[in-house]
Amino acid sequence: MESTQKKSSDSRVHRSDRIKQIFALVSMVGFGGSAIFGMVSLFGSGLSSQHQQKSAPPVAVSQESLLAAQERGYETVLQREPQNQTALEGLANVRLQMNNKVGAIEPLEKLVKLNPDRPDYKVLLGQAKGK
Repeated sequence: MESTQKKSSDSRVHRSDRIKQIFALVSMVGFGGSAIFGMVSLFGSGLSSQHQQKSAPPVAVSQESLLAAQERGYETVLQREPQNQTALEGLANVRLQMNNKVGAIEPLEKLVKLNPDRPDYKVLLGQAKGK
């Protein structure tokens, strides 16, 4: 009777070990597969984005058009907030970069009025006026 119980117990232990081995194998295959899938997706998306970047013709945007767009943006802000110092300073800087000294005078005069203690605004205004 002991041998039957021992065989039955050994059989259960063996079956339990076998189930654990199968579970471990399935887990490792699942983990490995998901890792490989992730790496393939990562490299695939990287390659496709590089391909898209290379195949798209470069868009040439001139410095003048960028400055003009910035100027329009600052003007839009100043229509809503005429005393916005950041927009006034940005507009003056953009116009100076565009060599539009006459256009930079108005925002610089407002900045000098709003900030009489700022000598840099006074210097820029003097330069714009040609003094």
